Amino acid sequence: MTKADIVEKVATGTGLTKLETEAIVEGFLNTVIQALRDGKGIEIRGFGSYKVKKKKARYARNPRSGEKVYVGEHYVPTFKFSKDFKAAVDSGMKDGTVTE
Repeated sequence: MTKADIVEKVATGTGLTKLETEAIVEGFLNTVIQALRDGKGIEIRGFGSYKVKKKKARYARNPRSGEKVYVGEHYVPTFKFSKDFKAAVDSGMKDGTVTE
């Protein structure tokens, strides 16, 4: 599913135009990115939480050449699904109600 697919489904479900829905989806995504840039976490009850984790500097290995490569300290965004979200996906997959 792409962003355009999400816009289509939300627009159909809400009665908003695709243009209005696209602005809302873009606004949401930009808000999430900006909050994580500012070091803030986001928690959406029943959905999940976004956080930023700090990764320590380390030596990694290039899989092609086997050469050691230094990877400096960096930050990565993470997402943790809520229990409700996981349960909904699990039951949907077991019941066969989830379509691809």
